[in-house]
Amino acid sequence: MKQYNNIEYHMKTIVTAFLFLAGNILCNAQKSDKIERKQLFDYNWKFYQGDTAAAKSKNFNDVGWRSLDLPHDWSIEGKINPKNPAGGSGGYLPAGIGWYRKTFKVPNEWRGKKVSIYFEGVYMNSEVFINGKSLGIYPYGYSSFSYDLSSYLNFNNENVIAVRVDNSQQLNSRWYSGSGIYRHVWMMVTDAVHIANWGVSITTRDVAPKKATVQIKTLIKNETGLPQSVVVSTRLQDANAKDAGNNQISVEVGPNSEKEICQSIIVVTPRLWTPEIPYLYDAKTQVVQNKKVVDGTKTNFGIRSIKFTAENGFQLNGKTIKMNGGCMHHDNGCLGAAAFDRAEERKVELLKEAGFNAVRTSHNPPSEAFLNACDRLGLLVVDEAFDCWRSGKNKYDYAQYFDHWWKRDLDAMVLRDRNHPSIIMWSIGNEIVERGSPEAVETAKMLADAVKKIDTTRPVTSAIVEDGKAWATLDPLMAAHDVGGYNYHLGSAPSDHQRVPSRIIMQTESYPKDAFANWKLVENNNYVIGDFVWTAVDYLGESGIGRWYYSNEIPGEHWEHDLFPWHGAYCGDVDLIGWRKPISHYRSMLYNNTEKLYLAVREPNPEPLEIKNTWWSVWPTWESWTWPEYAGKDIQVEVYSKYPKVRLYLNNKLIGEKPTTDGQEYKAEFTVAYAPGLLKAVGVENDKEVESTILRTSGEAAKIQLTADRKEIIANGQDLSYVTIELMDKDGMFQPNAANRLNFTIAGPGTIAGVANADMKDTDSYVGNTRKAWHGQALVVIRSTQGVGDIKLTVSSSGLSGAVLNIKSLRKK
Repeated sequence: MKQYNNIEYHMKTIVTAFLFLAGNILCNAQKSDKIERKQLFDYNWKFYQGDTAAAKSKNFNDVGWRSLDLPHDWSIEGKINPKNPAGGSGGYLPAGIGWYRKTFKVPNEWRGKKVSIYFEGVYMNSEVFINGKSLGIYPYGYSSFSYDLSSYLNFNNENVIAVRVDNSQQLNSRWYSGSGIYRHVWMMVTDAVHIANWGVSITTRDVAPKKATVQIKTLIKNETGLPQSVVVSTRLQDANAKDAGNNQISVEVGPNSEKEICQSIIVVTPRLWTPEIPYLYDAKTQVVQNKKVVDGTKTNFGIRSIKFTAENGFQLNGKTIKMNGGCMHHDNGCLGAAAFDRAEERKVELLKEAGFNAVRTSHNPPSEAFLNACDRLGLLVVDEAFDCWRSGKNKYDYAQYFDHWWKRDLDAMVLRDRNHPSIIMWSIGNEIVERGSPEAVETAKMLADAVKKIDTTRPVTSAIVEDGKAWATLDPLMAAHDVGGYNYHLGSAPSDHQRVPSRIIMQTESYPKDAFANWKLVENNNYVIGDFVWTAVDYLGESGIGRWYYSNEIPGEHWEHDLFPWHGAYCGDVDLIGWRKPISHYRSMLYNNTEKLYLAVREPNPEPLEIKNTWWSVWPTWESWTWPEYAGKDIQVEVYSKYPKVRLYLNNKLIGEKPTTDGQEYKAEFTVAYAPGLLKAVGVENDKEVESTILRTSGEAAKIQLTADRKEIIANGQDLSYVTIELMDKDGMFQPNAANRLNFTIAGPGTIAGVANADMKDTDSYVGNTRKAWHGQALVVIRSTQGVGDIKLTVSSSGLSGAVLNIKSLRKK
């Protein structure tokens, strides 16, 4: 058995004030010797899919291996096949074992420094070698971890980092995990006296319009054999780089020890962090010795207060907030698990555009890039640690590591993430198998206590689902948490409140179809602080959840059958390529005031067959009035509206008027005999037509339209542009039924990183140069190289006019 040795993690008792803030450590402060503290180590790796024990050796010949840059997920590159051992849980994509190697030289300036390698995430069972020496094994694929390289580096010759990644034991996940070094890797270079990794903690207290107190705790490590006297200086800056306060303190740190320094700075007239205005400050912390800066970090943070009570619910900066939340797995669709910064940022953008103000990172800690985007764009986060504790859900899942690793992994999550203002709650588990046992209560207390030894500013929850017994039998487990997390059980909240009036309730998972009922419970009860739908966005794996099917197909839920070619989940409000389904507009209308009228059409039953729903599905509904095979037949039209009444017109003829409020759940449904033309819904208020929206019949697909989310990207080998492909008729109208085969070519300093449509039954590869459209749409993701210039994407299809799109790849300004 390999020893789990030399893993650098820190657990320090940090009692913080109830209010909080701050973001991710971006360690790039200038030091006097000009050595970057945190250096990206993603480029110029070698990769081999398979197992060869000799690859750990420094002198191993990897010349025939594939060259690539990180982040990387080898599973998404494979073929979707029902014989792959990950099965429907893993999206029928391959897993297995892979090796990564990187050869590098160490600059002379690093002599005498402390050098470590920091992995943001490797899935899973990674073993890291430096020049043939094993540094340790890290099982959990979602934790960040580091190893000290200092004593193993060769300054006179080349060095080799080798990483063996073992995702061969299946099943180990209930959803698509991906395989490989799928997040960033960094080299960390410091003096022997330095700020510890994850060693800065920032909280706030006494937050008021005129001032707020910012408390900075910094863990200083002295890795020398002598005591060291240093000055710790912290300067706060606002978003315009103007000084917001500073503090410095002198301290002596004993030999081969560490010491926590506490500083307080009053910020006058603070700008508070909110989802609407996510204002961020910087804390620049420096360690000075003999008038020389020996270490420095920059930490983004936000000033905000949080409070949770049954009487007033969740209060942010003194204002009650109801959470319209979505659960979200970590994959990036056609990119698999690869956590490119832009892909992680785009997920947050999609959630915000869909009207969500909160996300639950089910069921594992997310990437740092995702949390940075939540801070920057304003999205509340429930940060979740585990899908299971001691009792597993699959043979090879985290349960086999829990007893040995839970503390390291939980500490890693809280220490790494505690400075993000977006995070307002920690979750310690999801639908724990042993939830009905006394042992589960003790485990929950153990985990909650461990969280609070590091962070006392946020409550602890977990997602609890019924276990076949009376719901009240789970009261002792609920009591071990600060917030009761309900999976699919919010209907019991009123009676639970009568029984346990102090309980703060949050629905941690819900069925999409129950949007209105859940919204009413959230709105009408102070002690219910929010609802998190399963899910916000479609994802790979857990194949068939959220599907609808026809009456001649295999019936039932996703866990009852092998449903190949279904290889993903269709229960999201947003589909795999970023299109908002009608349910997304409806949910957002309930919680927000950004849209008041929406029009969609229910897919007709294809007689003699019938459409059947499953637990997590809603009826397939489309923004389409193009149903040529249903001419003269009745079709159901749905109008969602915040106006008291709506009218529906077909080709300027009034079909009818219906109320949407007063018990109508903000919906009206009309039966319309299909005829091509113009379908129009109108919002009516005080008998006046106030707003309208239309659907228009389209002709046959004739041409291709390309729309890039970004026309300029950075030439860093990692930046992305998402190009949406829409098929249009000759008059430029979108053709929602088109399913043409599309072919892609690219020229210039870019590559095609992924291709997709939203059809979870289409088994074409996500990596390639061709894809079929589905409901008239497809997606191409372009990745920059290190080169600058124009990237030219050409999309063609037999019988259609092609399209060309140019994207500029630029040096970072």
